[in-house]
Amino acid sequence: MGLFKLHKELVPTIRPTEIKSAMFRYRELIKFSTATATKSKSTIPKTLLQASLSHFSTASHPPASVAKPSGLGPTKPDEKPRVVVLGSGWAGCRLLKGLNPSLYEIVCVSPRNHMVFTPLLASTCVGTLEFRSVAEPIARIQPSISSAPGSYFFLANSTAVDTESHEVHCETVTDGTDTVDPWKFKISYDKLVIASGAQASTFGIHGVKEHAIFLREVHHAQEIRRKLLLNLMLSDVPGLPEEEKRRLLHCVVVGGGPTGVEFSGELSDFIRRDVHERYSHVKDYIHVTLIEANEILSSFDDRLRHYAIKHLTKSGVRLVRGIVKDVKPENLVLSDGSEVPYGLLVWSTGVGPSTFVNSLGLPKSPGGRIGIDEWLRVPTVQDVFSIGDCSGFLESTGKPVLPALAQVAERQGKYLANLLNKICKDGGGHAYGAKDMNLGDPFEYKHLGSMATVGRFKALVDLRQSKEAKGISLAGFVSWFIWRSAYLTRVVSWRNRFYVAINWLTTLVFGRDISRI
Repeated sequence: MGLFKLHKELVPTIRPTEIKSAMFRYRELIKFSTATATKSKSTIPKTLLQASLSHFSTASHPPASVAKPSGLGPTKPDEKPRVVVLGSGWAGCRLLKGLNPSLYEIVCVSPRNHMVFTPLLASTCVGTLEFRSVAEPIARIQPSISSAPGSYFFLANSTAVDTESHEVHCETVTDGTDTVDPWKFKISYDKLVIASGAQASTFGIHGVKEHAIFLREVHHAQEIRRKLLLNLMLSDVPGLPEEEKRRLLHCVVVGGGPTGVEFSGELSDFIRRDVHERYSHVKDYIHVTLIEANEILSSFDDRLRHYAIKHLTKSGVRLVRGIVKDVKPENLVLSDGSEVPYGLLVWSTGVGPSTFVNSLGLPKSPGGRIGIDEWLRVPTVQDVFSIGDCSGFLESTGKPVLPALAQVAERQGKYLANLLNKICKDGGGHAYGAKDMNLGDPFEYKHLGSMATVGRFKALVDLRQSKEAKGISLAGFVSWFIWRSAYLTRVVSWRNRFYVAINWLTTLVFGRDISRI
């Protein structure tokens, strides 16, 4: 009792009105803190991005009232000239590899920081190869972009080219809605190489972009793999109607070119060797259908085409000749009105000019590509070159437009790297410096042949320079061995060659990995 009285004397009595007043002030403090934190969160990323790009600004300390865009300004006469490469495909990366960093400041702008070894991309979809085995970082291809002063790689998209002021307009790549806003900047160039590639052709067919998966990037292969394995696991759920099970396990490939045929062959091999063993409950429901409007592998020898058709059919691939008119979420409609249900739809019908290429006010070759002359220059402007799938010879050159093949792009990149190195050594590296310079021999392309695997240790090798020419053409196991040997030597680095060889050996001994990660 004495302790209770002492406690009352020491602790003052708090009135109810004082409690309400304190709670009101506490709630107001929380609202203020939350608003301040939200404002800081939304502004900090953009502030950090501005700070990170500020050292590229052409102005040292612009006034706060004047918002000048960041970027790389023009090079000075006593500095190394700057080559800006747009793209990181076969053409752009072969060019980067061949450019001499002691002659040029090298800047690469691309929405991806790696090169994809596309001939082996289909093998990653079913687990024959790991994804990193077909991706080579650009910094390994041209180390100067991450170490040399004045040389950079920017993860960005090119939005416009100002050929009069020798500037490229760029916008940073963002991922999702919770990231920073795209940051726009400009890069001045002495020599510009447009190697931005092409995009998959949809021919304006409704629903293709929404429901089909292309096979051109590593993330496309990852999406195909996840979709395929998800459908396999869903189809094993008890009580699922048989019709729905057949739809989920029906894999449709549209396009009978080398990519479509190789993916169909890899997929049929995966079904026969791995699915039948590990998903025995649904092994009778999974099927592959290849749809082509004309003949599959039309650029190959007739004997090889017939061999491919026979082998694919024997492997369980259903070949359908038809034209797709409409793509719906669960089925596609052919020109004859028939409907084909699908659980996985892969679109591989060739490529066409990208939106960026179409937006450029440059001359175009047949097919909508950027028009170039015999030296891979855009003849109507100064210091602009174009290589790879986005370019094609102008009609005035008398040369046919080259096919969109990796070997064409790689050969153009190698030629242009040597040409630009020569131009700089002769004193024409800076803007307008090579206006009247003799560039030497023009670019000449000779076709080395075509190869394609059809699955199950079988492949096609056609070494003729054209479909009408005579030459060596092989099919079967020997061709499969040649196909693997050739691509193993063409993989960019020794690191990736080791990865590919180990993946092939692991798959042969233990089968494919079916983990859905």
